[in-house]
Amino acid sequence: MLGMLRALWAYRGFILGSVKREFQSKYRNSLLGAAWTVLNPLAMIVVYTVIFARVMHARLPGVDSSFAYSIHLCAGVLPWGMFVEIVSRAQNAFIENANMIKKLSFPRLCLPVIVVVNALVNFVIVFGLFTAFLIITGNFPGVVFLAVIPLLILLTLFGIGLGITLGVLNVFFRDVGQFFGIVLNFWFWLTPIVYSVDILPKAIQSGMRFNPMAPLIESFQVVMMQASWPDWSQLWFVTVLGVGLCLAGFSLFRKHAGEMVDEL
Repeated sequence: MLGMLRALWAYRGFILGSVKREFQSKYRNSLLGAAWTVLNPLAMIVVYTVIFARVMHARLPGVDSSFAYSIHLCAGVLPWGMFVEIVSRAQNAFIENANMIKKLSFPRLCLPVIVVVNALVNFVIVFGLFTAFLIITGNFPGVVFLAVIPLLILLTLFGIGLGITLGVLNVFFRDVGQFFGIVLNFWFWLTPIVYSVDILPKAIQSGMRFNPMAPLIESFQVVMMQASWPDWSQLWFVTVLGVGLCLAGFSLFRKHAGEMVDEL
């Protein structure tokens, strides 16, 4: 593990350069440029607010207006978007960079790191604007906002662990990426983002404990909506799962690194 970290640190220039090039190429020849990073999630939030606000805000505790429901949505949609970006891009990182892997000598784990840094940059831009909005409107949660940092670390850990595991499997079984794209669509609606767990039947509420993203998203919403510290005890499952997936992903990668080059 220490050897991997030293190798990644030695190639930090390569990682940062790749992040910069990818960010620039993403918005090259685009009139709005990086504004699309904000417009895409904003459009989703506006649509969900228009569709669900009147139905949901009366049934969500502490949500008594469309404005409050929009904050509830932002607190869930933005972290979810970062999670999806990390997992979706990490599962295709080795395939999309097949030519570079075959031609250049560099630590292959640089690729998932580049994915994470890119996702964090995009998230900081959007979430920073959301935070500014909360401050301007007088809805900033105060010191409990610091809870976002460990929640982000946990979200990243789980996302990259799952992404690397799927990324290695996807090299050998290309259906993995296609199938997981479908899973993500169902996973979104099975996670309390546009609704609250409290409005669900008791049987379904108890089943939510098997969804690792449910308590994580709820924690973001508790911080933003209730200005309260999250219940850290509810996050043990996603923590254990995130660490387990990271270990499994690194183990799979080290074991099959040579075979992956042949498959690519």
